[in-house]
Amino acid sequence: MFGRKQTPPEAPGPAPEDQPAGPGVGKGRPTPKRRDQEAARKRPLVPNDRKEAARRSREQEREQRGKAREAMLSGDERYLPARDRGPQRRYVRDVVDARVSVGEFFMPMAIVVLLLGFIQEPAFRFYSQMALYVVVLLVIADATIIGFTLKSRLKKKFGTGEVERGVVFYGIMRSLQIRRLRLPKPMVKRGRLKDD
Repeated sequence: MFGRKQTPPEAPGPAPEDQPAGPGVGKGRPTPKRRDQEAARKRPLVPNDRKEAARRSREQEREQRGKAREAMLSGDERYLPARDRGPQRRYVRDVVDARVSVGEFFMPMAIVVLLLGFIQEPAFRFYSQMALYVVVLLVIADATIIGFTLKSRLKKKFGTGEVERGVVFYGIMRSLQIRRLRLPKPMVKRGRLKDD
């Protein structure tokens, strides 16, 4: 009574797949149904063959670990972990590996002092502990020197504002490791750093 006049519904037009895609050009195939597209994208959360999926996953992980290990041994940047990637970290590794540091001898010396500590002679134990304290002080002094050296060399090579955060600490921690056990493996011989 007070509402609008209702118009009769229009006849339905052609289905969307029948309509041409552009001016006078058809796409040449029907539009896929939505349910078919969703069904094609669906993957089960749990695979049908769990043993096969677990085996495949283990193989992929083994492959990735193998690539990472090879990269650690060869120094290939592509497969190194994020903490070892980048030109600055490579340069820091080369600087640290080219020098002899007291820190790399700390662990063997600490083991020797620990073994000597089992001798019951009190004077001998006292001197072995004092030797360990001296070594710790030498390691701290050497780490400080390495830190200042790395800062100055990085600023000289990469510019003042370009030094990454944590690179100097990375070098100090590397200097405390035994050279033979360092990963990535040292790529320079002692005293052979090509400085630019």
